Formats: sequence, structure tokens, C-alpha cells
Amino acid sequence: MYQIDAQLALTPQQQQTGLMHRKEMPQAEGMLFVFDQATTQCFWMKNTLLPLTAAFVADDGRIVNLVDMQPLSLDSHCSEEPVRFVLEMNQGWFAKKNIKKGAKLAGEAFKARR
Repeated sequence: MYQIDAQLALTPQQQQTGLMHRKEMPQAEGMLFVFDQATTQCFWMKNTLLPLTAAFVADDGRIVNLVDMQPLSLDSHCSEEPVRFVLEMNQGWFAKKNIKKGAKLAGEAFKARR
């Protein structure tokens, strides 16, 4: 089991800004984007300096898909199915922990949505 200290991006402004302009982020930290409804979520890396991996997460905490994203890229990275949550971590964090598509995340955000 791994503990993540995730900042929450709940408002449209927080979601739009995300992790932009950050020059570093501790390995056990990330950002959890929480949307009002499940839909296909797409992310890009405009003004984001850190290489990140996005985990697109279903309401029950299941990782739908993982996508590595390169800094400052305008490429769009989307969920493979409608999701309400997206967890961004430093690139390589999920791989180092052997966390893959289909793994389940737990925490207060997922309990409230079940």
C-alpha cells in the first residue's frame, strides 16, 4: 500500500491551472482532479514543466488508463472511458510502484462517490 499526498483540484480555476509552473514535486505528492460528472477527460501539458503521468480513475477507484505526458506539450491525452477523477503524479511513479491499468485506488474521494 502506498500513501499519496494529493492536492485537490475541485473548481474550474483549480482544474485549469493544475500543476502549471511548478518546478518540482516530491515523489509521494500529486494532484487529484475531481469533476462533477463522469465524462471523457482530456489533459494537456501547456505551461507544465514537470513530466507527469495521468491516471484516469473511475468512481470506484479503478484506474481506467495511465498516460505519460511530456512537459510543455499541447498533445491531448484522454481517458478511455468516462471518468470523474484524474490523478497526476511525477512520471515514473506508477511504474516504480508497479501500479497499472485496473489497479484500485482507495481514499475519501472514492468513498464519497460510491
